[in-house]
Amino acid sequence: MQIGGQNQNVPPPIPPRRLWLLLLAAVIAAGLLSRTLHTGQPLLDKYLGDALYAAMVYVLIRLTALTTRVALATALLMTAIELFQLTAIPAALYRNGPLPVRLFARLLGTHFSPNDLLAYAAGIAAIATADRALSSPPRQQVHR
Repeated sequence: MQIGGQNQNVPPPIPPRRLWLLLLAAVIAAGLLSRTLHTGQPLLDKYLGDALYAAMVYVLIRLTALTTRVALATALLMTAIELFQLTAIPAALYRNGPLPVRLFARLLGTHFSPNDLLAYAAGIAAIATADRALSSPPRQQVHR
C-alpha cells in the first residue's frame, strides 16, 4: 500500500553511520569465524581472513571520515603493515613480548607474504564496491 508516494511496508533506511557500525561488527565476526573454522581450503582458511582484515580497516577508515579516498588510504596502510613484517620486529615482539604486545604483534602479522597483499586488494575491492552501492542514491522506479 502506498501513502503519499511511499510504500508503508518498507522499513525506513538505516542511518549511514549505524549501517557502517553494523557492517564492521559483521566483518569482525566473519573474520574471527574464518580463523576458527577450517575447511581445508587454503584460499578460504588463510586468505578470506586477510581480505576481511582489509575490509575491517576500510570500514574503520570510512567511519573516521578523515578522507574520501578510503580505498587508497586502506591499501597504503595494509601495504605498510605487510612491509613492516619484513623488519622481523613483529615476529620478535610476538616471541618475546608481554601478552598485550604479543597480541598486537599477532594482529599486525609476523611473516611477509605477497599473497596477503593480493588478499587485501580483494577485500578492499569488495568493500569499496559495497560502499559505492550503499552510497549511491536510490533509483526512482518508473511507473508505466
